[in-house]
Amino acid sequence: MQTRAPHVVGRDREVAAITEALAHTRECRGGAVFLTGEAGIGKSRLARYAAGHAYDEGMRVLKGRGTTIGPMVPFRPLAEALLGLFRGDPPDDSALGPYKPVLGTLIPDWHDHRSTTESVVVLAEAVLRLLASVARKTPLLLVLEDLHEADAETLAVIEYLADNLEDQPVLLLATIRTEPGRALELVHTMVQRGSGSLLELRRLSRDEVVRMAAACLESAPVPDELTDRLWTDSAGNPFVVEELLHGMVSGGLLVSGADGWQVLGELKMPVPAAFVRSVAHRTDRLGPQGREVLSIAAVLGHRFPLSVVQRVTGTDDRRLLSHLHAGVAAQLVTPDEPAPDWYAFRHPLTADALLSQLTPAERADLSTRTADAIEDLHPGLPGDWCPLVAKLRFDGGSPALAGRLFAEAGRRALAGGAAGSAVTLLDRAQGLLADEVAERADVLDTLLPALAETGDFERAFTLGLAELHGLDTARRAKLHTRLSRVAYLAGRFTEGVEQVRVARTLLGPDAPDELTAQLDVNSAYLALNIPSADRIDSAAGLARQAALAADRAGLPTVACEAWQLLGIIAREQDLGEASTCFGKALALADAHHMPIQHIYALVRLAGNEWLAHGTTAALDRTHAEAYQAGAITVAYNVDAILALQFVLTGQYPRAAEQIDRCLQATGRLKFHALTRYLLMVKATLAAHRGDRAGTEDAIGEFESVAKRGAQEFPLCYGLARAFCALLEENHALAVQEIDHALVLESQNPTTFHLSGTHGARLLLGVLDGRLGWADHRALISTSPAGMRWNRQFIELAHAVLLGRAGRCGEAAEAFQRAQEAAAPYPMAWHLGLRLVAPEAGGWGDPVGWLRTAEEHFHQAGIPAVASACRGLLRQAGVPVQQRRSGTEQVPRQLRGHGVTVREFEVFVLLADRMGNKAIGTRLHISPRTVEKHVASLIAKTGQPDRESLSAYAAALSR
Repeated sequence: MQTRAPHVVGRDREVAAITEALAHTRECRGGAVFLTGEAGIGKSRLARYAAGHAYDEGMRVLKGRGTTIGPMVPFRPLAEALLGLFRGDPPDDSALGPYKPVLGTLIPDWHDHRSTTESVVVLAEAVLRLLASVARKTPLLLVLEDLHEADAETLAVIEYLADNLEDQPVLLLATIRTEPGRALELVHTMVQRGSGSLLELRRLSRDEVVRMAAACLESAPVPDELTDRLWTDSAGNPFVVEELLHGMVSGGLLVSGADGWQVLGELKMPVPAAFVRSVAHRTDRLGPQGREVLSIAAVLGHRFPLSVVQRVTGTDDRRLLSHLHAGVAAQLVTPDEPAPDWYAFRHPLTADALLSQLTPAERADLSTRTADAIEDLHPGLPGDWCPLVAKLRFDGGSPALAGRLFAEAGRRALAGGAAGSAVTLLDRAQGLLADEVAERADVLDTLLPALAETGDFERAFTLGLAELHGLDTARRAKLHTRLSRVAYLAGRFTEGVEQVRVARTLLGPDAPDELTAQLDVNSAYLALNIPSADRIDSAAGLARQAALAADRAGLPTVACEAWQLLGIIAREQDLGEASTCFGKALALADAHHMPIQHIYALVRLAGNEWLAHGTTAALDRTHAEAYQAGAITVAYNVDAILALQFVLTGQYPRAAEQIDRCLQATGRLKFHALTRYLLMVKATLAAHRGDRAGTEDAIGEFESVAKRGAQEFPLCYGLARAFCALLEENHALAVQEIDHALVLESQNPTTFHLSGTHGARLLLGVLDGRLGWADHRALISTSPAGMRWNRQFIELAHAVLLGRAGRCGEAAEAFQRAQEAAAPYPMAWHLGLRLVAPEAGGWGDPVGWLRTAEEHFHQAGIPAVASACRGLLRQAGVPVQQRRSGTEQVPRQLRGHGVTVREFEVFVLLADRMGNKAIGTRLHISPRTVEKHVASLIAKTGQPDRESLSAYAAALSR
């Protein structure tokens, strides 16, 4: 006889739904199923059924559950589940790329010093990719139980998985109690938007309780008296049914005889006291020491380590294991995998029942002794021990000590990237340190950035301002400094400036560098984002002050931030100086082991090389290092720069693919600044293809996410719309767009320098007579003039000015420099040829340039520019090829000479040394017409005579 039902009873609907979901998963149509219900309603039983069915169908099963040790532990259910992948052969990590180091947060086998977790969303993407990689070989069921006890970060990952499993052979099955809380609210939200299905388990009916009792007792019929009592006392809760049956059988109230089960005496076990008495009865049979062991275990939580229990009780190994084995036999506890020295109560209610039997004094004493034991066994309280001991100190009657431990646990959680858990722990610390003003302020110093990281800006401001009263001047100033950073992250730049002003007023002129350095960095970033004519100069001055103060105070993170900002700003004046600043940031990052800052510095150094030389070799190397370190944000920054490079170098299909891929990722990961930049690149791509509608659509998308004064706005006008106008042959509109970009930059100086105001504007202004030598001299003295994209236009403008001055030799040299600068940029170069050809009469080859440009734009599908080139050729009195069917058959080098389709037909036959009459007969034209075509071919190809032309034709045909 057993007192647990051997099969699921009364859950036909749920079993059918789970079976169907598993079948869909095996067909690569995964998803999420959420089992909800009260404690003991059968969620875990159904989860076990799903796991067994999945095993039978050849699927892989991973299992984890919410932590029950004290306060919530970040990512515990996910870590437990994923560690199941490493108990045999570890999974193939070749497809994870940069996400493998990110998973080091959960998987010790993959952890190294470069592992970073930039955000919970990035970690969620990493988990998704790992599960998908494993499931490609074998469909996978991921079972996560007791999510009502999971931390905020785990819930965020689960939400992300549920939203993205639709096309993966992965099924997420999660269990949650129907208790008010974040987990249940999140489940309902996900189900409402179609990211999962909800199976809410109801209580069993009376008939189902009878069937369950019969299954447990392996006998039917069940005595009516027993049925009545089970139905009344359990209220249809399967777990209580089992516990009641076990208590009745073990207590001798229900016995098996020749005529089946019989009830002896009166069944008096009301719910919920029946359950508590059942647990008490079983613990009493374990004796005083056994009861003490389980009481200490209950104080620890629903799971407990043997080492701590042994230290508190002072019991030797043999006796401790004897008590635990007795607890297992009494169905109170069970070994807890995967850790061999951990046990767990069969059900959370068991621990609650044990605690309810303790007096307040007994519970406080056990909690204090247990906390002392843990501190003795684990000095410094690493990992999860800190929040556990904090709870124990609170239960032991030491709220201030508990508050300090909760605060330390919160600081660790924030440093580890678990901002949601940090907020929960720090809130608890704040409540326990109500009478400790200075310590509350220290807690708030961590709580404010944690709230900012979770996006709860309003609460951060409210809480921060409320705590200002009663603090000394230094602490108030420090708090205002934190609030200025929160304001910057929230995009409330004006409010951030006000917080800085108040902090500076409080500190006065003799403030220590430790405080002024952080204030200056905050001010610099705020100044850079507040539209004004001097925002660049203001930000530079503040960043410089911050760097010096941070160096004096030994604040490497602040110094690194300051030098990076100085490098960005220095690009306006001197790329070499910018590289020096980035080099200082890199040295600081390396010296103080700051991997993300290290990679950011490398990216910016590589960006300087790209701007100066138009090459991406350094960016490619940095991109690879960012992926290797799991620095996802940095990697996508490089991806965005490379997307723009693909546009400028004419690799349009590759650019489109890169932009779409990156936009999907940055949108999903909430990288708003990168999304804004990529939408600008998308507009530039459409513009450089001559796609007006696509350009305006992309700029519309950009404007929907960008605030006024965003630094990409000038690029939308000068790099996108202006070039679209040029490809429409609307030069007046192009000038207007670039002039508007210049106005935007004068109102709000930008750190982007490819908007056309440092290159293309000069060329267009010189061509239409608005700009001259003075403008050229002023521009070439600036750093952006040396950037390769700008340099091609500046040299073309220089050539035109020199040609107009009669300095033809120098003009040709300037043109040669422009050609060298423009080598990577085919569209811009051919557009430049079309623009300067009318000016190149005495120093260039306008006819050759126009033919080359016409060929390029005809092939690129830009009819306006191609037609303009043909018109200019006609004005020059030279033959113009007809663009009729078959043009694509003419080799590129001949099309560049203006060879027509009919002329090419003659040219092909000349390779065989055929005469005019034979060629005419073959082509059905007169010999005189053939003679005209031959003469035209000689002139166009530059051959001296017919024999040379025939030899050229023969060589080309080969």
